[in-house]
Amino acid sequence: MTEHQKLVTDMGQRARAAFAVLSNVTDEQKARALNAAAAKLRSDEAEILAANAADMERSRANGLSDAMLDRLMIDSERLEGIASAIEQVAALPDPVGAVIDRNERPNGLVMERVRVPLGVIGIIYESRPNVTADAAALGLRSGNAVILRGGSEAIESNRAIHKAMTDGIVSEGLPEDAIQLVQTTDRAAVGEMLKAAGLIDIIIPRGGKSLVARVQQEARVPVLAHLDGINHTYIDKTADQEKAVAIAVNAKMRRTGVCGAMETLLIDQDYPAPAALLGALLDAGCEVRGDDAVMELDSRTVSADSQDWDTEYLAPIVSVRMVGGLDDALDHIAEHSSHHTDVVVAEDEAVANRFIRSADSAIVMWNASSQFADGGEFGLGAEIGISTGRLHARGPVALEGLTTYKWVVRGTGQVRP
Repeated sequence: MTEHQKLVTDMGQRARAAFAVLSNVTDEQKARALNAAAAKLRSDEAEILAANAADMERSRANGLSDAMLDRLMIDSERLEGIASAIEQVAALPDPVGAVIDRNERPNGLVMERVRVPLGVIGIIYESRPNVTADAAALGLRSGNAVILRGGSEAIESNRAIHKAMTDGIVSEGLPEDAIQLVQTTDRAAVGEMLKAAGLIDIIIPRGGKSLVARVQQEARVPVLAHLDGINHTYIDKTADQEKAVAIAVNAKMRRTGVCGAMETLLIDQDYPAPAALLGALLDAGCEVRGDDAVMELDSRTVSADSQDWDTEYLAPIVSVRMVGGLDDALDHIAEHSSHHTDVVVAEDEAVANRFIRSADSAIVMWNASSQFADGGEFGLGAEIGISTGRLHARGPVALEGLTTYKWVVRGTGQVRP
C-alpha cells in the first residue's frame, strides 16, 4: 500500500467512525457545534488572514490569474460572510429524518420515505477557501462526515479555516474526524480519493473544467458534478431598457470570477436600444467581443471567434451576439450553454414562460441577474456547488442535496401470503 493509499484509507476509516457517531447526534447539538465553529472563525481572524496573505503572495508569484486570485482572497468582510453563512446553515431545519412521503397499504403496512445522510462525502475543490467552511458546515448539518481536498494555492488558508471549524465542533462534543482536510498538496491523494469505494460514498468536485473532467474519468465512486458556468442573458425585444442595462452589467461585472457570472449576452435584433447595452458594459470596463452586427454598433468592440461562445471567461470579457428572436436565442443556448444558469429579460410573460420551459439549465431566471445563482441567495444558507447534472440533485446543492432516503415500513405483525 502506497503512502497516499494509507493516508486516504486512514481518513476514510476515521470518517466512517465519525459518521456513525453523527447518526446519534441531535439537531440541537449539530446547530450548537456550527455556531461554535462560526465564533471560532471570528476569534481566529488574525491567523486566518495571515494564512491567506501567504497564499496570495505565493499565488501571485506563481502567476495565478486575477479571477483565481479574487476567488482565493479573504479579507475581514469575506471572513464575516463565511462565519455568517455557517450560522445560517445552523439555523436551517434539519433535513435528516424528514418524511418525504407516506403511504398506508390496504393490509395496514405504513410505508415512508425518510431523508438520511449520504455518508462520507469527499469534496475536491480549487482556489476558494470559503468552500472549506461551507462544505464542512453543510456536511455536518446534514449528518455527513466530510473529507476535504482543496487546491494547493489555498493550502494555508484551508488549514487555518479547518482548524477553526474543528476546534468549534469539538468544543460542543462532536468528533473531530467529522471534518477532515487532506493536508498534502500531492495530486496522487486525489487519485486515491477517487478510488476509495467503500470508504467514500460520493465525490463532489468544485473547480475548473480540467478538474471535473479528471474526476469524472477516474472516479470509482459516484460523482455529483459542478461544471463550468457558461451563462447566457437573453434580452428580448419587449425588455424594459433600464432593467436590461442594470441586469446585464450586474450579471457580468459584479464579480467576474464567480460561476454565476454572465459570459454571453444575446440581444434580440428588434430590441430598440442595443447600443446602450454595449456602451454600459464597455463603460464599466468590460471587453465586448461581438459578431458583425454588434461591432457595427460600437467601435470599441472586438470580433468574437467561434471559441468565444464556449468560453467561461471568469474575467471582464463578454461575448455578444444579435439573434433573430426567442427561437434563435434558445438554439444558441442549446448549443453552447453549460446548463448552469440562463436568463431572459422580457416584459412579455408568454416569452418569459416559453424561455423558462425550453432552456434546459439547472437554473433559469426571468428579469434577474445570473449573479443570484448562489445557495445563500436561494435561502439555502450556503452551497456546496451548482450541480448541472440531472440525477440526485440539480442547481444549488445544499442540505437536501446532501441527503438520500431510505424506506421505513411499520407493521403490526403482517406476513405476506
